[in-house]
Amino acid sequence: MLAIDAAAYRSPWRRLHPAVKGIFCGGLLVCALALPAWPGAALTAAVVLAAAFGPAGVPPRAFARAAWVPLGFILTGAVTLLVSVGGPDGAVAWDPDGWQRAAEICGRASAALLCQLLFAFSTPLAELLPRLTRIGLPSALVEIIALIYRMLFVTLDTARRIGLGQAGRLGYTSRRAWIRSVGALGATLFIRSYDRARRMQRGLECRGYTGDLRVLVESLPLRAGQVLAAAAPPLLVASTALGYGVLL
Repeated sequence: MLAIDAAAYRSPWRRLHPAVKGIFCGGLLVCALALPAWPGAALTAAVVLAAAFGPAGVPPRAFARAAWVPLGFILTGAVTLLVSVGGPDGAVAWDPDGWQRAAEICGRASAALLCQLLFAFSTPLAELLPRLTRIGLPSALVEIIALIYRMLFVTLDTARRIGLGQAGRLGYTSRRAWIRSVGALGATLFIRSYDRARRMQRGLECRGYTGDLRVLVESLPLRAGQVLAAAAPPLLVASTALGYGVLL
């Protein structure tokens, strides 16, 4: 099981209805994107981190491990805003206003990323997907996502076992052997995944598959108090950021 899924199943927020967490994280996501970068993004990130490491019970190490790669992409993309390309000779020059745009993009994107990670670390995908059809998402699309999600774990476990077998046969002792082993691993995974998908389709047809997979989902109450409590932090962040902008 992936670290995000394991943390989601152990999170104290798992007992909350996904709509409650969607209102909380989605509202903060809107704040990160719509409000002024300062102080909107900073306030949003602070609220998300406080909720993640507080009541949501997200492991800080797992949260940081999941965030550092996309944060690296954000920083790498923001660096390009520090220079400008133009002029008659197409020269690359330092943009004196570039750092402001880079800081704004970094702040907004980082805050938005934290909102999405909080939702992922507190909501198991297997409990979310069956409920998406109730908000109008096509059932066929939801079933495809669910099947890919379930097959992902089988594929990862297969890749791990094949990699261990290759390592036991000294398949990664040199650069040439490493390239050959990685190529063989990819080819084997493709063939096995295709064969597993074909057998799964045949099994569904033999069981009278009619285009609708019925999945039992734990019933979680959706209380008005929880909805109001989830909507309060985004509204507070929006009012604080807008009030700060008016004072300036």
